[in-house]
Amino acid sequence: MGNAENKFDDMPEWLSKSENYIPLSDKDTFVNKSILSVFKVLSRIKKQDSAGGARSQINVSLHVFCTFVLILLVSLTRSFIFVLIVNVWLLSVLSMTDTIRLVKILKMSMGVTLFTAVVMLPAFISGNTYSSITITTKVFATITAMGLLSHSTEWSTLTRALKRFYIPDIFIFILDITIKYIYMLGEFSLNMFYALKLRSVGKNRSKYSSMAGIAGTVFLQSKEMAEDMYHAMECRGFTGEYHINDKSKFKWRDYRSIGITAGFFILFIYFGRM
Repeated sequence: MGNAENKFDDMPEWLSKSENYIPLSDKDTFVNKSILSVFKVLSRIKKQDSAGGARSQINVSLHVFCTFVLILLVSLTRSFIFVLIVNVWLLSVLSMTDTIRLVKILKMSMGVTLFTAVVMLPAFISGNTYSSITITTKVFATITAMGLLSHSTEWSTLTRALKRFYIPDIFIFILDITIKYIYMLGEFSLNMFYALKLRSVGKNRSKYSSMAGIAGTVFLQSKEMAEDMYHAMECRGFTGEYHINDKSKFKWRDYRSIGITAGFFILFIYFGRM
């Protein structure tokens, strides 16, 4: 007992004191906003894989072709009535989509249209009223058509549709790999932001400087992933060529889309003669 008491007396004073550490409060606004922004991008890409439904979706190649024709007709027309008809049809199609996609497409369309209206405001004031309004409505129709295409089609089917239009394989390869890398590196950076938040105990004044470390680590990770992907493709004999094995047939929705596009082409010719 005496030896134990002597050992206890020999211990430093700071070891015998009860420690009640209360870290200083700190703001995590920067880290939280970064996590939220990265998470939004990842969720958007992930939702794109389940965009639309296989049974309710028209042929993707036909959808891309009809959208391209519609945008081309809207760009070439000089008739404001034709642009209005296209906008009414696009809004009617948009009203039949779910609320989340409707809000996203409208936000994007209205934002770009508002920016175009501000740019065209001097021309509107100087007397070019017709041209200013027509260009603004054309922009709204174009962005809405592209929004409907992107939010109702999966990324993989879009790249397949590009192959059907004889787009160079290198362009399809870059687009496909870029989308996958954005998702994979986004997940990696999201985990690093979580680690930064968990390890920031108390007042951390170097959160902003930690961004350089995160960016550098993501760059090194992407370089390593690129080398691994190159070796994997080399081992599997990938030559950079894409092949299509899809043998899907047209359904009644596809023929309806062809009819609608043909109707817009007839209206384009009709209003172009007026």
